[in-house]
Amino acid sequence: MAKRRVMIKVSGEALAGKNAIGICPQTVKTIAKELKDAYDLGTHEIGVIVGGGNIFRGKLASEMGIERSSADYMGMIGTILNALALQNSLESLGVDTRVMSSLNIPQVAEPYIRRKALSHFEKGRVVIFGGGTGNPYFSTDTTAALRAAELGADMVLMAKNGTDGVYNKDPRTNKDALKFTELTHKEILQKQLNVMDSTAAALCNDNNIDIYVFDMNVPGNIKKALLGENIGTLINNDKE
Repeated sequence: MAKRRVMIKVSGEALAGKNAIGICPQTVKTIAKELKDAYDLGTHEIGVIVGGGNIFRGKLASEMGIERSSADYMGMIGTILNALALQNSLESLGVDTRVMSSLNIPQVAEPYIRRKALSHFEKGRVVIFGGGTGNPYFSTDTTAALRAAELGADMVLMAKNGTDGVYNKDPRTNKDALKFTELTHKEILQKQLNVMDSTAAALCNDNNIDIYVFDMNVPGNIKKALLGENIGTLINNDKE
């Protein structure tokens, strides 16, 4: 049976652990173990898109007076640092892994080439995508949606840092917030629920790519998400 291909979006903040900034080695090892458990199911080809918020954030750039394009490129470089850290943790667990970068840094990562990425998947490798889209003004959410569309993935797993799904308002500040179990892409855009940025959400809508939002901090949740267990919020085009 053919394996399903999925993209897993991991935020940079998740790699920082309790430190909130920088890379926490123990946290990266924990995430790598979760990814390995999912990989060992043998049912999916796995791509991972990493954010860079633990290294450099837009708010900090604004405070420093850094121009937007420069700030975005700094963030892209941060995602490559995270990708390399995750790669090393996965390989220490025996998972064959490749890092592909949209920015040309051949000494540390392969350049992103669509056909080469497909070849890695076919050979059973986990592919980690760093460098965002390679362009400023686009988030790593958009990278996840773009790579899913380019590479034929039918789902983007949004592995959130402490949030177990999509709510009608922020559950951290509103005790009466209601969690959705299923939504459509159109509802996400119309209600501005901030699951991912609007460009990424529109890409998923246009290319019929499902989104699954769940809390990655619960042990075993990445594996459960791949198995289709009800642990978060599913966003698709099924409901019309």
